[in-house]
Amino acid sequence: MAPHPQRLTVTSRAWPLVRPLITAHGVETSVDVVLAELFDGDSRGRGEGVPLRRFGESIDSVVAALDAMKGAVFSGLNRDTLQQAMPPGAARNALDCAFWDIDAKRTYRSVAEMAGLGAVAPLVTVCTIAFDTPDKMAEMAAAHRTRPLLRLELGGDGDVERVRAVREAAPAARLIVDARESWTEAQLGDFMPALVDCRVGLIEQPLPADADDALAGLGLPIPLCADEACRTVADLDRLEGKYAAVNIKLDKVGGLTEALALAAEAKRRGLRIMVGGGVSTSLGVAPALLVAQGAEIVDLDGPLRLAFDRGAGLRYEGSTICPADPKLWGGPG
Repeated sequence: MAPHPQRLTVTSRAWPLVRPLITAHGVETSVDVVLAELFDGDSRGRGEGVPLRRFGESIDSVVAALDAMKGAVFSGLNRDTLQQAMPPGAARNALDCAFWDIDAKRTYRSVAEMAGLGAVAPLVTVCTIAFDTPDKMAEMAAAHRTRPLLRLELGGDGDVERVRAVREAAPAARLIVDARESWTEAQLGDFMPALVDCRVGLIEQPLPADADDALAGLGLPIPLCADEACRTVADLDRLEGKYAAVNIKLDKVGGLTEALALAAEAKRRGLRIMVGGGVSTSLGVAPALLVAQGAEIVDLDGPLRLAFDRGAGLRYEGSTICPADPKLWGGPG
């Protein structure tokens, strides 16, 4: 329990994007972000969550879920008891990361040290090519053709043309694709020869999560990565025989605590680890950077899609993410 009663403050804000983003819900020009802030009179901790529409979340639902925890926080809720008090999602992520942050400041240790990770090293992130027409995606890929790894957001019909256009524009880059649950089993089979020809190294969530039994035992030439099909450790059993990798996202799993547990258990089972995230500020990425220390693929370029970031934000040097400034999150008090 905290040395003094903790108070939880919840705020939300729309962060403008540097360029409009095409999603399944239309064109978006900003991203909604929720900030959870803990204060005990001496120390302060922050965490950020971004509502996931895919899991029925909205800015209002995330704020309401956090507001409902204010009494429990004041009464002594902590990081351990939080895991049972809230379901996985963006609200628990924001509060979990705030607990890690305030605990680090109280104990004068970094979160990395608290988690037994040692020093946080710089990492190479993918560069995301957002879903668009083949020509537009090729134009973006050409601008980033020297990046080591490009991740293509796809959407169904026309995806082969999109991948081919990007491959032509960036012949040397490694490619992974995120189908975002948009393919049918027939499309997966039809697209595969072209994807192999384009040297695609990984396919994220080709089929809807509730229809992925069709993947069992297919023995495809390109490994598959579970995203929406895996939220927490409890989902790992259902991945067997379907996926070779799992994408761990803090908003999806519900915080750094569950993300670290999921990464450890997934590795134990022989799954490859990808650490991803949507569009967020550096405050949302800093905790994920800790999980990503042991990942094979890192997809944490979200802050680069914003028109501006938080102060003391992460520093990106090309495709390399440098560790967070302790003032941002996770540093000792």
